[in-house]
Amino acid sequence: MTSLNDHHWLESRRYFLGRSGLGLGAAGLASLLNSSPGTAGEGQTFGSLSALHHAPRAKRVIWLFMADAPSQLDLYDYKPHLKEYFDKDLPESVRQGQRITTMTSGQKRLPVAPSIFKFAQHGQCGTWVSELLPEIAGIVDDLCVIKTVNTEAINHDPAITYIQTGSQIPGRPSIGAWISYGLGSPNRDLPAYVVLASRLANGSQSQALFSRLWGSGFLPTMHAGVSLRSSGDPVLYLSNPSGVDAGTRRRMLDGLGALNQRKLEAIGDPEIATRIAQYEMAFRMQTSVPELTEISQETKEVQDMYGPDVTQPGSFAYNCLLARRMAERGVPFVQVFLRGWDHHGGLPGAIRQLAPYASRASAALVKDLKQRGMLDDTLVVWGGEFGRTVYSQGNLTAENYGRDHHPRNFTMWLAGGGVKGGQVYGETDDFSYNVVEKPVHIHDMNATILHCLGIDHERLTFRFQGRDFRLTDIHGNVVRDILT
Repeated sequence: MTSLNDHHWLESRRYFLGRSGLGLGAAGLASLLNSSPGTAGEGQTFGSLSALHHAPRAKRVIWLFMADAPSQLDLYDYKPHLKEYFDKDLPESVRQGQRITTMTSGQKRLPVAPSIFKFAQHGQCGTWVSELLPEIAGIVDDLCVIKTVNTEAINHDPAITYIQTGSQIPGRPSIGAWISYGLGSPNRDLPAYVVLASRLANGSQSQALFSRLWGSGFLPTMHAGVSLRSSGDPVLYLSNPSGVDAGTRRRMLDGLGALNQRKLEAIGDPEIATRIAQYEMAFRMQTSVPELTEISQETKEVQDMYGPDVTQPGSFAYNCLLARRMAERGVPFVQVFLRGWDHHGGLPGAIRQLAPYASRASAALVKDLKQRGMLDDTLVVWGGEFGRTVYSQGNLTAENYGRDHHPRNFTMWLAGGGVKGGQVYGETDDFSYNVVEKPVHIHDMNATILHCLGIDHERLTFRFQGRDFRLTDIHGNVVRDILT
């Protein structure tokens, strides 16, 4: 019969052999076992990197993720000559036999649909921006607009999984989890990775957001993103139940921590260390999160800049302001999701509502960071998982059209964090269908984000099942031309 001690030994052996092949990386294990949750001092982190790979340009990242894929043709990629091609078939010389989704592959025609929206040049840099984004147009001198981001994924779920995790197949760690694993957090009272999913604008349709998009994959689960809710407690079970005060909760956690510590010493499973850390973080968040979300502390001028929705928890404006407050408190990675860009039909009417909603709060965040002296060391990222087709999905009229998925080029922008503002990087063809100059693959984008944080994307790895994994798989090049 197997004794209890034998069971502990077998469990530990199975963990190390099954999870890591040759064993868990020493740095990763040390970061868990040596990071006593209650003893972090000012500036202390719990990351696996003992030192950054190079001098960082940014201390933190805020990614405004435009889920469901906004149309680059109607927002940033100005193509005035397309008016000459209205309702003409997309030339085969442009498509070049490239695959399209089943939603339009059965159409008898692929009629070209020029944007009906006006574009103008803005700022000293003269960047072209659609009339739909007036506030973003006002900050273009702080932006690096990249028009040539591209991906292989052609449908939403694999595409958003791909840009978040470096793989179209679910199960890998998300970019925020990698950053948490590598850097940890200087704030002992807030997680290193926080996710804010904004409420849908009125009438918007959207794809689902799954929690695995901010999951930790095979990394220790303490590095998964913490999603704050828009109603009730920002985090489930954050409040003590009726009859339980802070002292009682503290005594309960001390007892539970002692039991978990005995289990950890017996079998050495780092997930137990994760559990201890998460319970302690939850206890500290009972104080830190209510203070964080109390935006009434902000001045009227700041609130007005973000717009009237800023007082509504869960709105995009509220979440952008919350992201700035987290950046002030040292949270290294915040992701704010805004859905509703999936405009397969009726695009003009739908985007007229959503784009201004996105524009005001996005621009306010950049301006707010800048006026506080934080933009230089905060990298702001804006963009989704792919772009939209130049041809119409469904019926095309002079005032109405839809656009299908388009992975071959789409637009994202970066601001602050060591990125040169006032520039447009890359160029697409006359139909915004193919990259003709300076392509930026999503692996390149993620490599560049890590680089701005002082991380070499090729050296931040985790051994799992006998292989060293990284966010960018075996790909990715830092886009150095856009950096200061």
